[in-house]
Amino acid sequence: MSFIVTGATGHLGALIVESLLARGVAPDVIVATGRNSDRLAELSASGVRTEVFDFNNPTPQVFDEADTLILVSSSEVGQRVPQHQAVIEIAQRAHVGRIIYTSAPRANSTPLPLAAEHRATEEILIGSGVPYTILRNGWYNENYEGAFNEARETGTIVGSAGSGKVSSAARRDYAEAAAVVATTEGHLNQTYELGGDTAWTFAELAQTFSALLGTTVDYHNVSAEEQRELLESRGLPDGLIDFLVTMDTNIEQDVLHVEGYALSSLIGRATTPMIETAKTWL
Repeated sequence: MSFIVTGATGHLGALIVESLLARGVAPDVIVATGRNSDRLAELSASGVRTEVFDFNNPTPQVFDEADTLILVSSSEVGQRVPQHQAVIEIAQRAHVGRIIYTSAPRANSTPLPLAAEHRATEEILIGSGVPYTILRNGWYNENYEGAFNEARETGTIVGSAGSGKVSSAARRDYAEAAAVVATTEGHLNQTYELGGDTAWTFAELAQTFSALLGTTVDYHNVSAEEQRELLESRGLPDGLIDFLVTMDTNIEQDVLHVEGYALSSLIGRATTPMIETAKTWL
């Protein structure tokens, strides 16, 4: 059994490599790929094989004799579909045994702005004929480090998410799930909706931050228009403003509320609560 991990120089990919090793996978059957040669050198110290790999110019020989490809989605928004398609087609020609793809929550139906590329990739993957597992990863606890810093500085979190809920978990939880799927049976041609065990609102997030900081943190819910004006006053780029406002609108609609316990079932333990991740930011 051999494993290829794309994006291994990124946060999730590196954690997947760590999780495979923690599950007893021999280092020499793991190929960690990425563009950052310095980070690859760090990974090679653990004994895994490494290959410089560019989504825009994938090298076919990397996939020779691979049993499992863990396709961590590209970070280049707007270019993901052709990048992923190129990798899937190479894997198909190389007769890779299966592909595990990290997608987005309810990618086939959600209004999330980033989901369209994941939905298209899922369709390409399913149509390829290669056995697959789709991991629709929910939101990461780590996405809210900026909100924590804002709360520490101002005592407030400002947004337009209302009482919408977010089922977040630590990035490491999702990485461990990918490693479990890669090393155990029963996951072929399955799609998993993954999220944290406990969903929270932004008011509850403020309470969590209050407990850690030892001071009161309030959540100020504003309209989408007011949030846009606030972000504009901070000089943020228009594209980022659109994304942040749209995300809060989606959260208000419970788009990031993932029901069920698929993630904790896969990893065999409770998911990491926000407070445990936030402790690392103190």
